[in-house]
Amino acid sequence: MAQEVRGVIAPGKDEPVRLETIVVPDPGPGEAVVQVQACGVCHTDLHYKQGGISDDFPFLLGHEAAGVVESVGAGVTDVAPGDFVILNWRAVCGRCRACLRGQPWYCFDTHNAEQKMTLASTGQELSPALGIGAFAEKTLVAAGQCTKVDPSVSAQVAGLLGCGVMAGIGAAINTGQVGRGDTVAVIGCGGVGDAAIAGANLAGAAKIIAVDIDDRKLETARSMGATHTVNSRETDPVEAIRELTGGFGADVVIEAVGRPETYKQAFYARDLAGTVVLVGVPTPEMKLELPLLDVFGRGGALKSSWYGDCLPSRDFPMLIDLHLQGRLDLGAFVTETIQLDEVEKAFERMHHGDVLRSVVVL
Repeated sequence: MAQEVRGVIAPGKDEPVRLETIVVPDPGPGEAVVQVQACGVCHTDLHYKQGGISDDFPFLLGHEAAGVVESVGAGVTDVAPGDFVILNWRAVCGRCRACLRGQPWYCFDTHNAEQKMTLASTGQELSPALGIGAFAEKTLVAAGQCTKVDPSVSAQVAGLLGCGVMAGIGAAINTGQVGRGDTVAVIGCGGVGDAAIAGANLAGAAKIIAVDIDDRKLETARSMGATHTVNSRETDPVEAIRELTGGFGADVVIEAVGRPETYKQAFYARDLAGTVVLVGVPTPEMKLELPLLDVFGRGGALKSSWYGDCLPSRDFPMLIDLHLQGRLDLGAFVTETIQLDEVEKAFERMHHGDVLRSVVVL
């Protein structure tokens, strides 16, 4: 039987979000209803609100979530009611050419729930952010979007792996393939950038250089594992990174801003045959221009990181275990906990750089 719950929607471009009653249908084949316990406020949600991703308003926002499976539809075997899960937005198909060649983290046919949640007042269909829509007491997802993890972990920290923290850690470990003794630079020290720093630290990087224009963020980056910091408002970051790496540049440079200017800094701040990883999300109108000879002459690799190139079934349980062992402090990413009706204020604090992560607790 369909249920009515509270959820946060973005009704139109740049309009304030509002709390509405939404209808969550019973799960169909391959689907699950999850009782959401916590959901992080991610910059991607703000992009949705601003119309920067699509114009399929109204959006049901929220996607960095953890909770408990309430019910499942026909054919679901991997999760069951009562399972504590982290939600992900790339449920792999297992059939596409990437999956069949053993690279499911590149799945080219990821999917979400087929049924739609709706507004109770009008019956209008909602577009769930990243196919999740977890700023709600309950949400409907594809069962493959649910990853079981150790239930002893706090939902407040577990949910962060659903997007930003996983994207950053994965950019370092999976995409950048940071290794022991490497030098790493991270440009942009928001939630994703700090997660990349934590990932590089986990991988055994010898030197981790954090770059940002905000001294508050650089101080936080040090607490995440950065060994050096550069305020790029005051210092040329390319020259600073070269100076800190013996004049060569970093082995891996992770761009966590998503702007042409900072991407060029990353490109020129890497060593010969080094790697650049783009994990910051650009907007559609942005263009990049680089001398082709420089692309050729510097060698190495220019990579984009999709969701940290993660495989949720592999990476989420591993990172939760590291957290429970005290080797990865996921709690350090949580600046504040809030209620559903405080999401709009959280966006304002995010815009001003006052928080690393606000987390909605239900």
